Amino acid sequence: MQTAELTALLHLASPALPIGAFSYSQGLEAAIEHGFIHDADSARDWIASGLVNVLARGELPFLAHQLQRWHAHDEAALTAANDEYIASRESSELRRETEQMGWSLAQLCASLEWGDAARRATLAAFKPIAQPTAFAFAAFAHDAAPDAMLAAYAFCWVENQAAAALKAVPLGQLAGQRIIVALRAPIDDAVRRALATSPNQVNTFAPQLGILSARHESQYSRLFRS
Repeated sequence: MQTAELTALLHLASPALPIGAFSYSQGLEAAIEHGFIHDADSARDWIASGLVNVLARGELPFLAHQLQRWHAHDEAALTAANDEYIASRESSELRRETEQMGWSLAQLCASLEWGDAARRATLAAFKPIAQPTAFAFAAFAHDAAPDAMLAAYAFCWVENQAAAALKAVPLGQLAGQRIIVALRAPIDDAVRRALATSPNQVNTFAPQLGILSARHESQYSRLFRS
């Protein structure tokens, strides 16, 4: 990996990236409310399950295929896949999340003039845009390899989940770091699995997550927007 590619991916995976990832828990807060998460071990198990059974089967392979479509600049395929991904969000919260973060990242890409003008015009035409579509564009603009891009995206997701658990369970900082360390190998496995997944094998089936996310919309007390 070239240094420029590494620093670009560190930037894209950084909590400082101004796209609002810190304000979402993706169902984790609802899982705490309903007793599925109550300590560090249950938080680790929940996040690991999300990585292995949800992210690795759906979002990561979708992201990899969107990167290929940006390379080919296949506007029709990019649009169809983006629309299908948004339609697969099982609650209004999850849909708003990917649309808000996608829009914010697309605006950042445009403002910093990442990529070529033709692809930036395609990016600007997405209304709405899913976050993985925008992330794949940013990765393409920085010549990121597919496996490195997926690892950065998965690590960012795990880190955000651990940060949400720290606030909502709550957990101590060391417990959060243990979760992240424990999921290093599963991230590697998730990346390999995603790269071997064809477009027609992408699977977003996660009924418990969908139910908890829908319940979170009317949860009495909450810290996060999803």
